[in-house]
Amino acid sequence: MMRWPPTVRWPARATGSAILLAAFACGASAERIETRDGQPAVAVGRDTIGPAAPPGAPARDFPAPQRDVASIVAPRWIDEDSRDDAGEFRTVVRLAGIRAGQSVADIGAGDGYYVARLSPLVGARGTVFGQDIVTEYLGLLQRRVQRDQLANVRVVLGDEHDPRLPARSVDVALMIHMYHEIAQPFALLWNLASAMRAGGTLVILDLDRPTIGHGTPRALLHCELSRVGYTRRSFTRTGAEEYVAVYVAPDSARRPSPAQLRASLTATPCRAP
Repeated sequence: MMRWPPTVRWPARATGSAILLAAFACGASAERIETRDGQPAVAVGRDTIGPAAPPGAPARDFPAPQRDVASIVAPRWIDEDSRDDAGEFRTVVRLAGIRAGQSVADIGAGDGYYVARLSPLVGARGTVFGQDIVTEYLGLLQRRVQRDQLANVRVVLGDEHDPRLPARSVDVALMIHMYHEIAQPFALLWNLASAMRAGGTLVILDLDRPTIGHGTPRALLHCELSRVGYTRRSFTRTGAEEYVAVYVAPDSARRPSPAQLRASLTATPCRAP
């Protein structure tokens, strides 16, 4: 399916020109939001793009991961035509079982590759949450939503430790090529469970490689998710390194408390192999 472009080498920490180079390599525009008659076409401030729910449990209640966290370097993975040609979206939708009328959250939506394709799929009776923690990316997404008149899409600003999605509102949550960028995975997964409907699923597309290399080893992924109470439903290899993992979210009343989670991870940490 998808393969990491051989000419791109992501740095552990990208700043300044490194971010611009990464964005160019991914086909992302380095320009600011367009203006019309001297006015912004899309406002990207917190007054127009914000959370969809009150704060959940704070990050300080949870332990930090015992692994490297990759930098966020661009609003998209690679160019959209390449992803379409590889059948990425179709494969993820099939494995996730996404259908019309569902509520789907794209966590780390960037500039909206999945959001634009999910919107017609779930239809007028469904909802798509395009969520990210980078306001500038959400500005790009909001412009796309307005341009394409995606009436069932809600653009959401989250926190590193909390997706800030409405309680019991999500049937399927997607994390596409971004799990390794989550700085507070235990807090994020715990708070995400509050947003999931009964039996809701989390679908993760990633590469089986070290997190600093923009992937997540399979065993590490399972350790982190299972500690928060997520149950694996399927694991599918979709390329030489690539996989799609589908997990059922825990009932928010039955997940371990932050204190229990901290104690468990202190006794037996989740570490990269």
